[in-house]
Amino acid sequence: MNTIIITGGSINEKFLKKYLSKNNFDIIIAVDKGLDTINKLQIEPNYIIGDFDSVNQSLLKQYKNRNVSITYLEPEKDFTDTQMALKKAIEIGSKAITIIGAIGTRLDHTLANIHILKETLEKSIQAKLVNENNEIMLINKKTKLNKNKNYKYVSIIPLTTKLQGVTLKGFKYPLENANLEIGESIGVSNEQIEQTATAEIQEGTAILILSKD
Repeated sequence: MNTIIITGGSINEKFLKKYLSKNNFDIIIAVDKGLDTINKLQIEPNYIIGDFDSVNQSLLKQYKNRNVSITYLEPEKDFTDTQMALKKAIEIGSKAITIIGAIGTRLDHTLANIHILKETLEKSIQAKLVNENNEIMLINKKTKLNKNKNYKYVSIIPLTTKLQGVTLKGFKYPLENANLEIGESIGVSNEQIEQTATAEIQEGTAILILSKD
């Protein structure tokens, strides 16, 4: 099951519309203000989740009479709305999850959204944050990358204190059984030069970022 989560963060609506047209999703989850965004694009969600402190309340009322599952969260809670949506996606059996609107002007939210991908990584579920300039995911083993013409750069940044046994093949700057430590920038702005490349980590977890200027 392929699921997309559309959050209440910064979203380029033109990009979202194009992205949805090019990718097939079985389930659409709208998070709080993300409901306003998909409503503008005339997209029907399967689930709506949030504390709804920023959503259009009259719009929310319209969905109460439709065949849509709505989950109300308390404003004061241990987890963000986005993390609760991620948990819902996992609960319903998603095998791949894309989150749009999770990379924005709130750096604290962006960092938190990167970190919540740890839960999907531990469950071997493919998950990534996407906007018009980046795709972000977590890796902790051998990962195959098919060259994506939309992105020029590939960066591997330690999430854990150390990355041991890092091997990069098919890149402009390859590595062989290297160790990377948190606080180092050696893994930033690499480039994939072969159609298929691999990034392997023997121990530790890394943030993998595909990006363009």
